[in-house]
Amino acid sequence: MAAEPLILVTVARTSGSVPREAGAWMSVALDGITGTVGGGHLEFDAIARARTALAGGDLAEEVRYPLGPSLGQCCGGVVWLRFKRIAAGEDLAANLPQAPQRPLALFGAGHVGLAIARIARDLPLALHWVDSRDGQFPAGGLPAGWRQEVSDPPADAVDDVAPGSALLIMSHSHAEDFDTVAACLKRQRERADLPFIGLIGSHTKWASFRQRLLARGFSEAEQAQVVCPIGVPGVAGKQPAVIAVAVLAQILALPLAST
Repeated sequence: MAAEPLILVTVARTSGSVPREAGAWMSVALDGITGTVGGGHLEFDAIARARTALAGGDLAEEVRYPLGPSLGQCCGGVVWLRFKRIAAGEDLAANLPQAPQRPLALFGAGHVGLAIARIARDLPLALHWVDSRDGQFPAGGLPAGWRQEVSDPPADAVDDVAPGSALLIMSHSHAEDFDTVAACLKRQRERADLPFIGLIGSHTKWASFRQRLLARGFSEAEQAQVVCPIGVPGVAGKQPAVIAVAVLAQILALPLAST
């Protein structure tokens, strides 16, 4: 709930090269702001308009900003900002635009899984987080749209993953990882609705898995749907946070599923 009157500023739509996408927002109070609509003179002007309104002035519902020399920004595009009053005690969250959330299924709550979940809180991701160990997840509330599931074995949870999910496999057990990969390939054979299956590990680990998957009847073409190792190339370092950044960058680069 808003503790004081606010002005909610939202990027309503855009054209051309602009600093933020439609749906980006900031809330403006008399003595502070939360969020950003792109910075620079665009944001300075929006803050000034909002604070004039909070002080009793008029408030335009929508303002067009050409990002050219007159505004001191060289992006060249156009941004339309929408302004809305939020009364003290009103639910700000209920007024926020709903940005598209990429579904991500994360199998494993070890060091790297924990690092991924920490960083993912600030990203447009709807996380379905699975581990076989009760009590492994950190305490505290979950962001909207997130889900935690204890499943032993984890492979049993593959059928419940939302269609269109990117899927990351990084449990504490190679046996669990293998069974989860096999479950994913079985689902792909039946539904073909997982755009990314990523397995943490080395080329050696994947070579071992490939032989066992062939013995299970999964063809080379089916196995080619699995990415191992994971993470954008060229990122050095084995620290969990470094791996998490490289992996999440890889996920965010995927086309957003339309399912």
